[in-house]
Amino acid sequence: MNSTTNPSTRRRRPVRLTMGIALVTATGLLGLTACDDSDKQRGAADGRSDSTVSSTSAPAGTARAGQEPSGAGNKNAKLAKLLWMGDSIGEVEAPALGAAMKANGTEFKSMAAAGGGGVIGEVAQSTWEELPKELGSFKPNVVVYQITTYDWGKAAEQQASYERLVKTVTDAGAELVIVSAPPFRIDDFYKRHEAEIKSAPKSAKEVADKHPGKVHFLDAAALWGTDSAAAKAQRSNDGIHSCQQGSAAFANWLGKELGRQYSFAPAAVDRWATGSWTGDKVYGRLGCK
Repeated sequence: MNSTTNPSTRRRRPVRLTMGIALVTATGLLGLTACDDSDKQRGAADGRSDSTVSSTSAPAGTARAGQEPSGAGNKNAKLAKLLWMGDSIGEVEAPALGAAMKANGTEFKSMAAAGGGGVIGEVAQSTWEELPKELGSFKPNVVVYQITTYDWGKAAEQQASYERLVKTVTDAGAELVIVSAPPFRIDDFYKRHEAEIKSAPKSAKEVADKHPGKVHFLDAAALWGTDSAAAKAQRSNDGIHSCQQGSAAFANWLGKELGRQYSFAPAAVDRWATGSWTGDKVYGRLGCK
């Protein structure tokens, strides 16, 4: 769905987010690298070493920090092609996620849509028209759907729509990963749908639990927390979307989660976090600095 129908487009105000592109600085990279180090320490306690795996399976042909990663030298067989779905929140996460996946040797395509991208109700019409086409042409082996801010409806309606998504994706030979949305500001537009927004992750998890091995649910609260106003949530000044640093944090987190699911070591942050994606026009529209 195009931005002219996006209710959140009208609320996008100029953002003066001084940390917006901090990820391309040493400070930003150190912050993400610290998370990597913490994970490695936890892995060592579990008897595994992510750093050892990374050194033996880092994609050939990836770039050094400051360069655009190519990922062309190594194909990730278990996660060969990833199709990304979501709304405008997913749209601003896509550039960082695409760079991270490319560094992993994974082909990436986004159909996240401002003003839509969901699978429930009238707003989902364009999704149901586009998704079969993308599944047929791109042929992903994994589809990741981030629950949208428009996944409104009673629990039964939400579950029926998520079941339809499961069937559509798995019938095409792909696995489905459903990710909960980050916390976002519940303004006057969203207020009357607040209960439905809160119930969507529960509905999605219940559906995922019915399809073990084919559908997986990830709770992004592990990354963002549940308070959109908290620093941990990394929302931009509009309270809804993320700027570059938040998008990179999400790509880093999701890459690790997918790595656990599909048994691969994600590329180190400094292989992709300083690429040209940081200048994507979606951040300019948000006013990210």
